Amino acid sequence: MTTVTEITYHSKSRNLEIGFASGQSFTLSAEYLRVYSPSAEVQGHSPDQAVLQHGKQHVSIRQIEPQGNYAIKLTFSDGHDSGIYSWDYLFALGDEYEQRWSAYLADLEQAGKTRDPGYIALSSD
Repeated sequence: MTTVTEITYHSKSRNLEIGFASGQSFTLSAEYLRVYSPSAEVQGHSPDQAVLQHGKQHVSIRQIEPQGNYAIKLTFSDGHDSGIYSWDYLFALGDEYEQRWSAYLADLEQAGKTRDPGYIALSSD
């Protein structure tokens, strides 16, 4: 089991810094953590039910609550608070950041969505 030794949230940059007992550490943006929330609301109950998150570029973390000795619950500025981030999941998010972020950006583009919360797609009728 992965063990977290340090968690620091930097509110100006909206980044969560996570240190692990292995000596590895990752800096993950609130936006990245929000769009990859492990909640059923985001992930669905199967991969084909996942809901693409968009417009989360400026989201921040409002609260971090420990969940036993194995996870944290994050409350975001957009009100989302139903995901429990286990240490293993946080490690995977950090370790797989490049692949996951690239896939997310590609999914947004394919869906005609953006990271910008103020973006409105205009139809061309």
